[in-house]
Amino acid sequence: MVVLAALLILILLIAPDVLLVIFAGLLFGVFFSGGGSWIADRTGIGRGWGIGLFILLVVLALTGIMLAFAPLVVDQFEKLSQQVPEAFDQVRDRLEEYSWGEKLLERITPGALMDGGGGTAAGAVSATFGALGNFVIMLFIGLYVALAPQTYRKGLLALLAPSLRTDGAAILDKAAATLGNWLVAQLMAMTIVGVLTWLGLWLIGVPLAPILGLIAALLAFIPNIGPIIAAVPAVLLGLSEGPSTALMVIGVYVAVQTLESYVITPLIQQERVSLPPALIISSQLLMGILFGLLGLALATPLAALSLTLVTETYVRRYLDRENGSERQDP
Repeated sequence: MVVLAALLILILLIAPDVLLVIFAGLLFGVFFSGGGSWIADRTGIGRGWGIGLFILLVVLALTGIMLAFAPLVVDQFEKLSQQVPEAFDQVRDRLEEYSWGEKLLERITPGALMDGGGGTAAGAVSATFGALGNFVIMLFIGLYVALAPQTYRKGLLALLAPSLRTDGAAILDKAAATLGNWLVAQLMAMTIVGVLTWLGLWLIGVPLAPILGLIAALLAFIPNIGPIIAAVPAVLLGLSEGPSTALMVIGVYVAVQTLESYVITPLIQQERVSLPPALIISSQLLMGILFGLLGLALATPLAALSLTLVTETYVRRYLDRENGSERQDP
């Protein structure tokens, strides 16, 4: 166990993104396995076929949503291409009335953004392709783990001494159940965010409210940063209706984000995986500072897994047993 811990710490110091990508792949595996098992149990087909059918249904659902809203998206994009430059010119004219505004405009010119040699743009392109590559790796890891979980389970147990394998198997089962419960809770929170965002935008008359709600739901997986990214297209669409609508859109996203971050997610996570709300927020802050966006996105499931492992190994199988032996002593 010491050797394994040292190896993990070494990898964490040298290439932390590797462990985060692998862990994200395991979450995909839990997602595929849970959905596939649910279909297999209710249809009587094999588990592998259930996983394949589940993935196919997810892809078809996303494709259908994109095709259904594609004409509206194109129409709104054409309107935005005409109205956003006008709104930007108005903002620029207002900023040029102040000295600090002129300095700000100088810093955000295309030349400054390109950083002379295109460094910023090249970095953005490189980061995009890197993220896509990591996403593909996560999907394959998740697929392989979902299709043959016993292979990896036996491999992990083989690293333990024979006397520890029974406890090790129980701990692995508990860890898998924790990740499954966290994933269910996260999907519940994302659904609530999507519905609230859709209703809020629909009430103030923003076009494409359903698709914007879906975007908000998907990006709610990334705490704090995801909702900000999701708000950008909604604010642009709000600008096409007028400045007052854009301000109302910002109000909707701020209200939903506040409710999700400090009420919905902490309460659901505490109910499903017994995570204290303060631990969730603290882990998000720490992982975001240490490992950036990917660390922030995986902070909560890592906290849930870590809490389960510490409880099952150190507390129940060391501290509690030691306490019990002390009570039996004369």
